Amino acid sequence: MSAAGPDRATFLLDGEPTPFAPGQTVMQAALAAGRYIPHLCYHPEFKPHGSCKVCTVRVDGHTTASCTMPAQADMQVDSKAEDLVDNRRTLVQMLFVEGNHFCPSCEKSGNCLLQAVAYDLGVMSADLDHFFPSRPIDASHPDILLDFNRCILCELCVRASAEVDGKNVFALSGRGLGKHLIVNAESGRLADTDIAATDKAVDVCPVGVIIRKRVGFAIPIGQRRYDVRPVSAQALQDAPRSSGAVREGST
Repeated sequence: MSAAGPDRATFLLDGEPTPFAPGQTVMQAALAAGRYIPHLCYHPEFKPHGSCKVCTVRVDGHTTASCTMPAQADMQVDSKAEDLVDNRRTLVQMLFVEGNHFCPSCEKSGNCLLQAVAYDLGVMSADLDHFFPSRPIDASHPDILLDFNRCILCELCVRASAEVDGKNVFALSGRGLGKHLIVNAESGRLADTDIAATDKAVDVCPVGVIIRKRVGFAIPIGQRRYDVRPVSAQALQDAPRSSGAVREGST
């Protein structure tokens, strides 16, 4: 558990006392304490906005996204109830069938957060009818490929481009099943934007939508991010924590 002074507040996460700092969410406190809650749209460098709902937990009997729920003293949080885990599996299955995900041939296989979370949850097949939407690939840029088939609408590229790169290259358009990622150019082509291969927006995509050209499959199978360590271990490693904090189960 994270080192905690005598005045540090705690809440119960799956029956275990979990310390938190003022302003932390349940997700942030859990990760800092070495406790993994499955998630997709959460990224430690950006303000949480709770779009994917994979991190949903039960707080004092009410369900909420753990990435946006402020941690409070003495609250009781359940992240592992059977119905919560089943709902996570269904959400992940829906993401697979709503897009076109062909993991064996995808350059992001082994580095893909959606794939890694699916393995973590034991999702081996979708068990739902696939939509097979018609989504074009944008190969217009000399250094970057866009494969809209893999988008999970996490908005991380949108926020990274706006907040870090200062370029506003990406946006989401439409509603419901028609919601989709677009390029902010009159032509709709990535080549007609000022995006660069070094931009944060290119790195932050958790799946295989934004791909650098000429580097696909550079890392052999078995040596990729989630081949080496499962998603739970990687998330705990990436979690920000105060100096002196010690992770449970850290190696």
